[in-house]
Amino acid sequence: MNHIKNIIALITIFSVVVISSCGEKHSEGDGHNHGAEETMHSDDDGHDHGAEKNSHSEGDGHNHGGEKHHEEGLHLSKAQIQTIGIEFGGFSSVKVNDFIKATGKLGLPSSAYSSVSIKTNGIINSSKKFVEGDYVNKGTVIAYLENVDLILIQQNYLEAKAQLNLKQLEVERQQKLIESNAGVNKNLQIAIAEVEVLTANTEGLAKQLAYLNISTSNLSPSTIKEKIPITAPMSGYISKINFHNGMYAITSNSIMEIISSDQLHLELDVFEKDFSSVKVGQKISFSIPALGNKLYSGEVSVIEKEFKSSLKTVRIYGLINDEDPSFIKGLFVNSKIWLSDTKLNAVPEDAIIKDGKETFLYVAKKEEKETEFIKIRVITDATDSGFTAVKLIDSIPDGMQIVTKGAYYVYAQAKAGELKHEH
Repeated sequence: MNHIKNIIALITIFSVVVISSCGEKHSEGDGHNHGAEETMHSDDDGHDHGAEKNSHSEGDGHNHGGEKHHEEGLHLSKAQIQTIGIEFGGFSSVKVNDFIKATGKLGLPSSAYSSVSIKTNGIINSSKKFVEGDYVNKGTVIAYLENVDLILIQQNYLEAKAQLNLKQLEVERQQKLIESNAGVNKNLQIAIAEVEVLTANTEGLAKQLAYLNISTSNLSPSTIKEKIPITAPMSGYISKINFHNGMYAITSNSIMEIISSDQLHLELDVFEKDFSSVKVGQKISFSIPALGNKLYSGEVSVIEKEFKSSLKTVRIYGLINDEDPSFIKGLFVNSKIWLSDTKLNAVPEDAIIKDGKETFLYVAKKEEKETEFIKIRVITDATDSGFTAVKLIDSIPDGMQIVTKGAYYVYAQAKAGELKHEH
């Protein structure tokens, strides 16, 4: 809250106010000495006149024309206070939501990554036109894989299924022969064993086809497929593409990598002195400098149990409430973790003056003729809804009120007085 740039402008405003007030017609008893002797000093006005009429006695407090100026304060007349619009008040008991600051990045759990691999070796054909950064939905066909072995597996399955059906008929025939005392048990047992072998063979081939995404429910010699689709195993953004049409791919190599943005989270580092105040469920507001000043929201989900001694920090994980397609893993994050709603003694933000390393308020006891303003040093705390919580370094004298509006005008006048005394 650096308003030093405005000081020169404010001093100019005060000069106009002072000149205007001096040019006004004064009534009797207003604290000013008018008439023919307006340049004369009385014997008891605190000044030594005569040969040393221009010198001041030590400790006279510069008491001129009835205006009393103390080194510790500034004096303004009632007219000046009204012109400036200075307002007085006390502390407000304000609900200030305190927070701690933390920096970090956008992160992803291991479950957010998925590699697209083929289930059998083959040549890639009819691939879709994807580029890195494209979003794909789960089940989207990425490309097709061709391999003669695919045809052979389907052929073997159909042959095994046909043989199984034939052997099952043989089992039924042998059972009928035995029932009519015309059959031989050995033949029935052989037929049953052959059915079991063919059943295992058929089921095994069916599992292989299912693994290759080939359905056996409608498979026939006329529907044998020469290629199979390669599909996205999850929804997300494509982070890497490692294939092209006509390439011979093998099962050990990934042809594409996908990242699920739905699982993006915050990874924040909280300093040792602050982490004890953090609780699961607390709200987080954060911005991503690379994406501008927009604020996003989230909440604390996990607090790590490991203390990083080298950095003096603890890692905090946070869920993200707002979705943004621009979110990318690893982007730097500035955040505030909101701790609690607490009622504290606070003043309007405009009541606080910062001058270099010093932070202070002005207090005064409003008088009819002239009001003295005194600086009170403070330490600022959290700010919320235009109010800032403060802790007093200096005590406020009895009967004095805080300048809640116009504090910077008082500050500018005090600065103008300092400049005047330097000459």
